[in-house]
Amino acid sequence: MESRSRLLTCLLLAAHLWVCVSQVLRIGGIFETRESELVSMDELAFKFAVNNINRNKTLMPNTTLTYDIQRINVFDGFEASRRVCDQLALGVVAVFGPSHSSSVSAVQSICNALEVPHIQTRWKHPSVDNKDTFFINLYPEYTAIARAILDVVTFFKWRKLTVVYEDSTGLMRMQELIKAPAKFNLKVKIRQLTPGNQDARPLLKELKKDKEFFIIFDCTYRMASELLKQLSSMGMMTEYYHFFFTTLDLFALDLEPYRYSGVNMTGFRLLNIDDPWVTSTMDKWAMERLQGPKQDSSLMDGIMTTDAALMYDAVHMVAVASQRATQMTVSSLQCHRHKPWRFGPRFMNLFKEAQWDGLTGHIVLNKTDGLRRDFDLDIISLKEDGTARGLTDGGNRLTKRWIKIAVWNSYTGMNLTESDRDKNNNVTDSLANRTLIVTTILENPYVMYKKSDKELVGNDRFEGYCLDLLKELSNILGFTYEVRLVADGKYGAQNDKGEWNGMVRELIDHVADLAVAPLTITYVREKVIDFSKPFMTLGISILYRKPNGTNPGVFSFLNPLSPDIWMYVLLACTGVSCVLFVIARFTPYEWYNPHPCNPSSTLIQNNFTLLNSFWFGVGALMRQGSELMPKALSTRIVGGIWWFFTLIIISSYTANLAAFLTVERMDAPIDSADDLAKQTRIEYGAVRDGSTMTFFKKSKISTYEKMWAFMSSRKNTALVKNNKEGITRVLTTDYAMLMESTSIEYISQRNCNLTQIGGLIDSKGYGVGTPIGSPYRDKVTIAILQLQEEGKLHMMKEKWWRGNGCPEEDNKEANALGVENIGGIFIVLAAGLVLSVFVAIGEFIYKARRNADIEEAFCFFYGVQSRQFQRRGSTSSSGTSLSTDLESGRLLGDDTD
Repeated sequence: MESRSRLLTCLLLAAHLWVCVSQVLRIGGIFETRESELVSMDELAFKFAVNNINRNKTLMPNTTLTYDIQRINVFDGFEASRRVCDQLALGVVAVFGPSHSSSVSAVQSICNALEVPHIQTRWKHPSVDNKDTFFINLYPEYTAIARAILDVVTFFKWRKLTVVYEDSTGLMRMQELIKAPAKFNLKVKIRQLTPGNQDARPLLKELKKDKEFFIIFDCTYRMASELLKQLSSMGMMTEYYHFFFTTLDLFALDLEPYRYSGVNMTGFRLLNIDDPWVTSTMDKWAMERLQGPKQDSSLMDGIMTTDAALMYDAVHMVAVASQRATQMTVSSLQCHRHKPWRFGPRFMNLFKEAQWDGLTGHIVLNKTDGLRRDFDLDIISLKEDGTARGLTDGGNRLTKRWIKIAVWNSYTGMNLTESDRDKNNNVTDSLANRTLIVTTILENPYVMYKKSDKELVGNDRFEGYCLDLLKELSNILGFTYEVRLVADGKYGAQNDKGEWNGMVRELIDHVADLAVAPLTITYVREKVIDFSKPFMTLGISILYRKPNGTNPGVFSFLNPLSPDIWMYVLLACTGVSCVLFVIARFTPYEWYNPHPCNPSSTLIQNNFTLLNSFWFGVGALMRQGSELMPKALSTRIVGGIWWFFTLIIISSYTANLAAFLTVERMDAPIDSADDLAKQTRIEYGAVRDGSTMTFFKKSKISTYEKMWAFMSSRKNTALVKNNKEGITRVLTTDYAMLMESTSIEYISQRNCNLTQIGGLIDSKGYGVGTPIGSPYRDKVTIAILQLQEEGKLHMMKEKWWRGNGCPEEDNKEANALGVENIGGIFIVLAAGLVLSVFVAIGEFIYKARRNADIEEAFCFFYGVQSRQFQRRGSTSSSGTSLSTDLESGRLLGDDTD
């Protein structure tokens, strides 16, 4: 009997010690169920977390976690209040749920009154005056989500986007984006889905018609799944669209049907799947879910949603806080007594001070309001490569379907990431095995029909530079292509209504994926389509007939100097002669005694008469000199400067004479665009609706404005349909065509009657056109740069631009000078000889008349002397005196003459 009492005492002591050492904590869960599901995902995650915690003895070694679950209908706030009071009467340390805002408010008010922590894992509408001191929410804070959305839009450099939201809470999450247009130059359109209606196809049809390619959807994952199906049926799941979903469960949707459509799809992910513990936990969750009934057809089988992960972390938060709680007892609380739990504030502080790494990353709560502010969001994008490994391999499935392009932190913002595998990817990854529609236009030598005896179909019908370029791009990027000629045969220009035509219109309407043609990169086109880097640079120039060579004249030797220079040389010669004459008369050092043997003679002379001065200037100009030499310093300065002047003039003339006499000059009526603009005799124009026409139409330079006014006034004749028509007009009429220099180079190589006039009017380039936002643009640019560095672009141009040439010009040599070149010299010589003969005759006549006058005067003088001699002869006795007087009279006559 005594031994039994001792045994009973030991058992009671052991039981007492077990109760003192082991503690049971009860938590309450209030969950709403929908008609389509037996058990909510939050309830499953709640139970899953409690079971894992109890199995992990290291987390709560002396505590067992139990739960009480209450199920209510959606929007039933009164039922939620009654259920939470029942749980508090049982004694719970924390209350989880419900999820709807009306029920949340009812439960929260009771928890605040009785000072029991209320834990939420769903987005809660923020209140202006938040006095919920016993409220904890692990869902990311809404203002941080709003900033994350704006940072993503800025990261993608979107300038025009559409926001589609499901309910009014979406506008709160978009508030940062809505306020952004004034600061970031954004154009934001806001549209709402029809409440209670999952058919969004009318709205999607409007978005497609308005060409809205960048769309943000703010909706639940269930609505996102329906939207994706409807987007696919509308033909909007293409590479030109970029969809961004704000739901944190985008990664959990079954997106296998859309992975290879090329669509750009981006979203947020809160789960930290890079952590092995997280992936292991998700795999355990998946195993349990696969053994039970399927919960949601829109989700991948066995996947853990963000709400489930947050519930799991919230239950773990209780375990983490309870580790630090000592001597805490749980008591039964009555809602009608309003007596709070005395350990509630202490336990609440333990929640806010706790920090740990959960399924949703590092968890830190704000001590003032209990909201989660410091968190990381993975920016994920759908990718094509890779396949899912298995149904239970949750972490690997997410890695294979999604690529993490960045991490957004609520404090540091956007941080780009790149995995090792992505670094090894090349540009062929997203274009391999794709068939692209390529629009082009017939234009030699870019795209031409191939000459063949057989009937050709498909891409084999064409050849040319652009076809070779397209083939090289296909080899590098791995895509196949189908070439189609543009329907209206135009490059692309805007009409007065702002509507586009040609290849540009086909890219805007997504009729074609690429435009590989001589399509010029312009400002107005860049606003509606995207261009790759230029594969060819060029400029606008003038195509015109080659001018005829000037017929050489007999006075061609005068051409080296212009008529103005000849006139200035003659004036200079005359002026220098006059200055030399005046200075020589003025200076005393140019006067000399003509009788040096008679120093007392008062007679002095000056050699620089007016004629002698002119002769001195002419002699120096002809490089022959004269017998006249200046003696005074002043006259020598004049002579030296004149000699230097004549040296330069004669040297320049001699150097230029050879070129003018041996090279036949071309007499062109126009030499530049300015010459073209100043006249109206020669008509000029460009291809209608081409980039050249657009350049003149948009130009603000006066010369080009004047040219466009001329062309626009004669649109029917000045503007041509294509280059072929323009070339024909240049050859047959007096017409000049404004076109790209590369086309002029090609044409002039094959028609020696045509040539380029003047230089380049502008500088631009040909690029491969793509629709705006096309993922092909950057890849095509990389391929073009590769071809450029390898020299293949230059080789392709040499192949298609090389022609027969014009041998008569290429092999032109200097011809021997003929009479037609220098015959004028002989004319001048003959004219000079004839002039000299007439001058000699004139001199002879002049001298003869002078001599006649002298003889007449002599005879008169001789008659007077004879009569005087006769009077003296009667007194003279010698004949010698007569002869002496006669001689004296002769000498007197000579002196007189």
